[in-house]
Amino acid sequence: MPALPQRPNLVFILADDLGYADLGCTGARDAASRPVDVSPRLDAMAAQGLRCTRGYSNSAVCSPTRFALATGRWQYRLRGAAEEPIASVHGDKVLGLPPEHPTLPSLLRGAGYVTALVGKWHLGYPPHFGPRLSGYEAFYGFHAGGADYFAHCDPRGRPDFWENEAPHEEEGYLTDLLSRRAADFVRRQSADRPFLLSLHYSAPHWPWLTRDDQEESRRIGGFGKHTDGGSLETYQRMVHHMDEGIGWVLDALAERGLSDNTLVVFTSDNGGERFSNNWPFVGQKMDLLEGGIRVPLLARWPARIAAGSVSDTPSLTMDWTATFLAAAGVQAHPDYPLDGTSLLPLFGDPAWNPERDLCWRMKHRGQRALVRGRHKYLVVDGVEYLFDVVADPRERANLQGREPGLLAELRAAWAAWDAGLPPIPDEAKVSLVFTRQDLPQATF
Repeated sequence: MPALPQRPNLVFILADDLGYADLGCTGARDAASRPVDVSPRLDAMAAQGLRCTRGYSNSAVCSPTRFALATGRWQYRLRGAAEEPIASVHGDKVLGLPPEHPTLPSLLRGAGYVTALVGKWHLGYPPHFGPRLSGYEAFYGFHAGGADYFAHCDPRGRPDFWENEAPHEEEGYLTDLLSRRAADFVRRQSADRPFLLSLHYSAPHWPWLTRDDQEESRRIGGFGKHTDGGSLETYQRMVHHMDEGIGWVLDALAERGLSDNTLVVFTSDNGGERFSNNWPFVGQKMDLLEGGIRVPLLARWPARIAAGSVSDTPSLTMDWTATFLAAAGVQAHPDYPLDGTSLLPLFGDPAWNPERDLCWRMKHRGQRALVRGRHKYLVVDGVEYLFDVVADPRERANLQGREPGLLAELRAAWAAWDAGLPPIPDEAKVSLVFTRQDLPQATF
């Protein structure tokens, strides 16, 4: 492999509850099943770099994935990540990312990088937890799992907009405010220090509000899960607003002459929810079916990644932590070795594959999953399944009766992996977004 260029700038863009096929480059469709031009800037970014067709999130729900991204380790190592997800409980001393734990921003900051988080934190509440306690020099965003796009409050109606540790008030549509702040951050950076920018959107998480829906924000009053609103058209406009803002950040990189040596990654924290398109997969957020964990994944780094690259190598969110550190030439803390694998070799060879097991577990429905190559072991409600997710990405042909030896092998591999991690605590909570009282549930 050629020598790395001068330390790159690093930008990690995380959408919230975005489905696999919610971008044009992954198959977005309108209500009439026609291709829709919902993400022109991200589609262009994919064409300029690498699109990964088997990118997996570390969890099927948001905060556990964020623990894995922050630490580069299995989220199950930390108590807070057992919550599915962390609820809006202010002042809790346990449920959060411990400030003493090394993180991607703390390790990079220690190596001279400027670090900033713009957007969603969702890894515990002050005063015990927070972005600036875990390595970010600057924070502009919100702490909770969701935010009203105009009222800038959490799902319980409490104000939740911050600049560092200070409450922040600013008029505007949240997606645009985050995008502008991220672009401004890029423009302010000095050429003599590399930077890490974490841009973690709330979009397209509920409530279902576009730039033109301030009156709807007033109607719902910042409360609830907005189960009485939204539409596919609204949802896709929310995605388009986010895409436009990402374009502002990419334009800022170009204006500063930084595009060539900046690694930009875009993905989602888990599979899509109500209005998302997870095609061709079954399942959604909260499911270890492919629809809950297979996510859009794009990377652009012109100095290292050839335009138009496509890879079907399976990867996890936490692999990007290892990748960013490797790209920066920064070692993990010896007491906290990484569980993720650097994907740098993938940039030169999209067919590179380290051939390892990817594993998951959830308290919700007692779910377990292990992906090895083309095969997937899955347990839901105590029932075992075996799928070939390459030939059968919809997980509709259960091979557990045809391949008992393989089933036993993958079952044993999952058990061995699980035995090396702390058990899920009995007191860990599962918080479902909605129930049958809110929305009907399909029979199958």
